[in-house]
Amino acid sequence: MTDSRTYALVTGASSGIGAIYADRLAARGHDLILVARRRDRLEALAARLRQDHGRQVEIHAADLGDPEDLARIEALVSGRDDIGVLVNNAGLGAGAPSVSADRDAVATLIKINVLALTRLCLAATPRFAARDDGLIINIGSVIAVIPSATAAAYSGSKAYVLNFSRSLQSEFSKTNVKVQVVMPGPVRTEFFGDRPPPFPDELFMSPETVVDIAFQALDQGELVCWPTLHDLQAWTVFDDARRTLSKAVSQTAVPPARYGLPAPEAA
Repeated sequence: MTDSRTYALVTGASSGIGAIYADRLAARGHDLILVARRRDRLEALAARLRQDHGRQVEIHAADLGDPEDLARIEALVSGRDDIGVLVNNAGLGAGAPSVSADRDAVATLIKINVLALTRLCLAATPRFAARDDGLIINIGSVIAVIPSATAAAYSGSKAYVLNFSRSLQSEFSKTNVKVQVVMPGPVRTEFFGDRPPPFPDELFMSPETVVDIAFQALDQGELVCWPTLHDLQAWTVFDDARRTLSKAVSQTAVPPARYGLPAPEAA
């Protein structure tokens, strides 16, 4: 994905991982469409990227948790032939036990982490498929495989991102449309806001490192990228176990003996 004149659209682009993706994509030759809530930050970032990389940069201030804003960005993605890369980076966290969770905050998390990501992917894939070219990068999290007593909705939303992305990978496996899902651990961004992070500082990776690893992985054909995973065999074992389970639960409709139910009579 170098020396391309196509546009790359990045959500959550005003800071953190999104801003670094914008910079790296511009360096790789892409013009940019930057989407985030804070127009002032988008304007400042766009000015810097134009100066540093000489690229065309559009900005679209939008809150992807707002149905009208999401529809506007969705229409932008589905209505243009010059978008070749979609980076779904916008995301929220909501950490609390279910008994004390703010239901409105959780609903907003789902709107952005799940609904917005899904709708933008589905807006992009018809055009990508029609021209047999395109790249989608979805930002997940290691919490996708770590059920959490204090972040159930966040963990569930990122599990969705992982499974949705892998399903798209399967759909487009025989094409030139690529879907990468990036699964970082804690990242030094504004994600935790004013709250103290629940992890020690040594577990945090910089957004620059996350994005640079993800692009290196992409260039190597690694479509599920775990930036903090040293032993890739751990992921292979996990995925092999998933395949074994999926086969085991899809071979028969006979009740397991441990439940004490009779086998269905033959038709």
